[in-house]
Amino acid sequence: MSDAEEALAFQLKAVGIPFEREVQFAKPRRWRADFVVPEAYYGQAIVRALLIEIDGGSFAGGRHTSGAGFRADVEKLNAATLAGYRVLRFLPEHVESGVALATIEQALK
Repeated sequence: MSDAEEALAFQLKAVGIPFEREVQFAKPRRWRADFVVPEAYYGQAIVRALLIEIDGGSFAGGRHTSGAGFRADVEKLNAATLAGYRVLRFLPEHVESGVALATIEQALK
């Protein structure tokens, strides 16, 4: 687990948002999501599950910036959408700044 993933887990726990980590979501593929916030009742509506990805190494030549890595990410996240998830992607800087948590909270309203 990356530092950003650990930080987001801490933030989600602090505000009481339930989540699961490293969830396999598209069997028989071995794709995993960093986080899944399960479908739940929030306020006046049922909110579909959120699949959350933290993309590290984006500015250091990491896997998410290579052509093959980007292609694999597109395929994976499209499969998640077709499986009924709402998908949110963040960089570690979004976690550190609080933007990721604010966006997740907004998605659950």
